[in-house]
Amino acid sequence: MGARILIVEDNPQNRLLVKDILEIHGYEILEVENGQAGIESAKTQRPDLVLMDIQMPVMDGFEACRRLREEPELRGLKIVAVTSFAMKGEKEKVLSSGFDGYVAKPINTRELPALVKGFLEERESGKE
Repeated sequence: MGARILIVEDNPQNRLLVKDILEIHGYEILEVENGQAGIESAKTQRPDLVLMDIQMPVMDGFEACRRLREEPELRGLKIVAVTSFAMKGEKEKVLSSGFDGYVAKPINTRELPALVKGFLEERESGKE
């Protein structure tokens, strides 16, 4: 495997949980704590997938995703929202904002590796 995944999450416990689960499955993990740092890391580290929290200080996930989508060299980057929002219509709002997918909090630790694998496979099949 060895895909590189960027975790953009302000909560250190959530970052650690996701990092530990995905490292066990052979992924290389990069982690930052806000959207601005996420943009910078994505530009320099070129991850295969970004798991982006929505509610963060400095810059929220919606703005960070919008800015990443403006970067031509990151055109094929998969960005998945990770959010505790559970209101009706929230998933549609996230997807219409440029995210490729949606993972609800609390994160289901058993399902996360399969979800990540699915997003990475979508990315591979979408390559030109």
